[in-house]
Amino acid sequence: MIPCTVIRHVEIEDLGYLGEACAAGGLACQYVDAQSLTSQTPATATALIILGGPAGAYETERYPYLHHEIELIRRHLDSGTPVLGVCLGAQLLAAACGGRVFPGELGKEIGWADVELTPSGLSDPLWTGFPARFMTFHWHGDTFELPPGAEILARTDKYVQAFRVESNAYGIQFHPEVVPKELASWIRAYRLELELERLTPKDVLNVPNEDDHRRLALRLGENIADWISRTTRGE
Repeated sequence: MIPCTVIRHVEIEDLGYLGEACAAGGLACQYVDAQSLTSQTPATATALIILGGPAGAYETERYPYLHHEIELIRRHLDSGTPVLGVCLGAQLLAAACGGRVFPGELGKEIGWADVELTPSGLSDPLWTGFPARFMTFHWHGDTFELPPGAEILARTDKYVQAFRVESNAYGIQFHPEVVPKELASWIRAYRLELELERLTPKDVLNVPNEDDHRRLALRLGENIADWISRTTRGE
């Protein structure tokens, strides 16, 4: 089993379906609380996954651990460690690579909506087995400038949804990991945000096709495990 450090910002946002598939693919994932990070946290992970959360990647004064997190990501990137960021994790990865993160000018994306792979995404091994367009779950208001040297792999009509930096780092803006039955906890935790956006629980819970979502999430988890395994072997 390949050890993989998973930085979690809030308990309700975990690996979900991705964790199930990554474990089957040979990854031993261990959660680390983002708020426990300091400037002295060693960059010793064999593989690093950063999950989502309600903070903004630019709120480093309000949440000092975000600064430590960005520096930790940079040190792992410099060492060639495979790094995957999901939602806030993708924004932190973008920041670590020199991209600016900011509130999206086209509004928030919350709920189920299509994502389209770019030609680069269609040929990228992380998205093997995916159709050119697929339905997935979104919950974010921030976006980012593409970091220098990064390549767009997926997008919606509003924002970049996935990117790659060289061969050892991926950012995914949406939430492929989400287990629909767990979304009730998101609704409770982020209720005020839903109200401000004039959305209802139905907008979050109305899964278009739960079987398709699970199938693609598990496939992505398999692809992630394969990518991390190959990268750690130097292939």
